[in-house]
Amino acid sequence: MDACTDFIYEQEEPAQSIMLALHELLTAFPEISCKIRYKIPFYYRKSWVCYLNPLKNKGVELVFIHGGRLSNVQGILDAKGRKMVAGVAFSSVDQIDADAVLEILAEAILLEDA
Repeated sequence: MDACTDFIYEQEEPAQSIMLALHELLTAFPEISCKIRYKIPFYYRKSWVCYLNPLKNKGVELVFIHGGRLSNVQGILDAKGRKMVAGVAFSSVDQIDADAVLEILAEAILLEDA
């Protein structure tokens, strides 16, 4: 295993299951890699695209670095008053809309190339 999966398996449930499901979605893009930065998993291509932030309430927030610039046509990103980043919080694996996450990830990658 690598440092990211080690980190994920060290988490308590339900965060572990949520992070594992998101990790699998994010790394399904062959050009996306994961490294531990600031003690959490960051996913990058040319630069940071997003990260997984375990929440104190046992959930996980998937945060997009340039979330403020994304279209958010899915309506699931929440900036929470932050100017640059925006994310979506999950408290269970059932809440993950894989299609929406992949659409946002694809847009984030396009934005990175712009």
